[in-house]
Amino acid sequence: MSSLPVQRPGIGPRQVSSSSFADAFDAARSRLEALGVEEPGEDEVPSPALSSSSSTTDEVPSPALSSSSSATDEEPFSPSEGETPLSPVTPITGPGTSAMDPSVVDSFAFAFDIDGVLIRGGKPIPEAVEAMKVLNGENEFGIKVPYIFLTNGGGKFETERCRDLSQQLEIEVSPGQFICGHTPMREFADRYGTILVVGGEGEKCREVAESYGFRDVITPGDILKANAATAPFRRLTETEHRNSRDLLARGGKLSDIVVEAVFVFADSRDWASDLQIILDIAQSKGGRLETRSETFDEGPPIFFSHNDVLWSAAHEHARLGMGALRKIVETVFEDTTGGRKLKTHAFGKPQVSTFEFATRLLQQWRASQHGLSEAKPPATVYFVGDTPESDIRGTNAMNEVSENEWYSILVKTGVYQEGTEPKYKPRKLVNTVLDAVNHGIRREMARRGSRKATGGRMLPLDDLALKAVGEGHTPTFEVVDPFGDM
Repeated sequence: MSSLPVQRPGIGPRQVSSSSFADAFDAARSRLEALGVEEPGEDEVPSPALSSSSSTTDEVPSPALSSSSSATDEEPFSPSEGETPLSPVTPITGPGTSAMDPSVVDSFAFAFDIDGVLIRGGKPIPEAVEAMKVLNGENEFGIKVPYIFLTNGGGKFETERCRDLSQQLEIEVSPGQFICGHTPMREFADRYGTILVVGGEGEKCREVAESYGFRDVITPGDILKANAATAPFRRLTETEHRNSRDLLARGGKLSDIVVEAVFVFADSRDWASDLQIILDIAQSKGGRLETRSETFDEGPPIFFSHNDVLWSAAHEHARLGMGALRKIVETVFEDTTGGRKLKTHAFGKPQVSTFEFATRLLQQWRASQHGLSEAKPPATVYFVGDTPESDIRGTNAMNEVSENEWYSILVKTGVYQEGTEPKYKPRKLVNTVLDAVNHGIRREMARRGSRKATGGRMLPLDDLALKAVGEGHTPTFEVVDPFGDM
């Protein structure tokens, strides 16, 4: 693996406008100016309107963000009556402001899902390393493009995930450009006292929750240590028993402990026992352990860090994810309470609020790392994902409500099965993440040329037009649906 890049020392911040680097592109695109490109229309496949959902669940945006928009038609989470919403909190930031590099573009950027796009089964997808090199300047235009990572995965500290990704992709990844599924949960640390955290390996998720500021974090292991009969077929290992905390040492009984909220930080390692414990708390009297409500409507809120039913792992077929556990919790609750509905909440993609959180992170990252203006986001953000139901659905929904353009690109290396037509269509379907990066960069370069040729109006260009531009010909415009021949 190549050595990690060394950051340039800062020489003082300098902010620039979105057009200040245009001259740097003129030489590379001089042939575009003589083409007289002019053709109105939509680019590739327009984002479809989101279909209605009959789900009874409730998607929750990060409380640090506006809850006015949602990627689904379900009601967003809101504070209880008399409860004050949390004030905005900025995402994790990276290093201090750096000097502006004239080769760094500020009119567009990329955002990437990870599993199935860059990594699969813990190993980098071959084209991913090359794609990062292209973004970092190894391209025909000699430009560098800012990028961030937005994944529904979790179960580790953000810094730990960044170290892993840095080694896998042979680059330096900072927490200032990284969001995982449970990152927005940090905004709830001041709202709840005692919480149950579910998922992940060992004590990792408890440690992450405590690092976020949660004051009293218990786990399913703690409950099983206090009462092994809670899950009859689950036995803690010696290590699990030793690391789990003694709830009875607090004095009193388990029923004296009140869980104020349940947070599923990462995928469960034992669905049966975790399901039992989550349902026990959902059916309790106000979150009090080992109690049962007569009305089954007194339980505390239950939050999932994402809602992906499937995800791309090492297996040739997609594996069940946290969204599947969420559906099981809701279904079994209804079956065991005489038809009562359980309303749970989810963070992560496809929630618009998660993409809004990502927008703020991207603005801060561009300012701190590249010296670009933090006042506004880039004109276009290319989001590259492998899951239509979360990545593409969320990106398209964000594009509908955002002032800047969010452009969805679907790759074939993950959950998406080639030959199928997804419910949520991307603007562009490509084979790999390298194809996605090249498409976005070429599209931006060609659009910049078309803007000059048409008096400041940027025009959409499909692949055939991009190829023609690259060869120095006047392109013929055509809107192509990647799923039109199915």
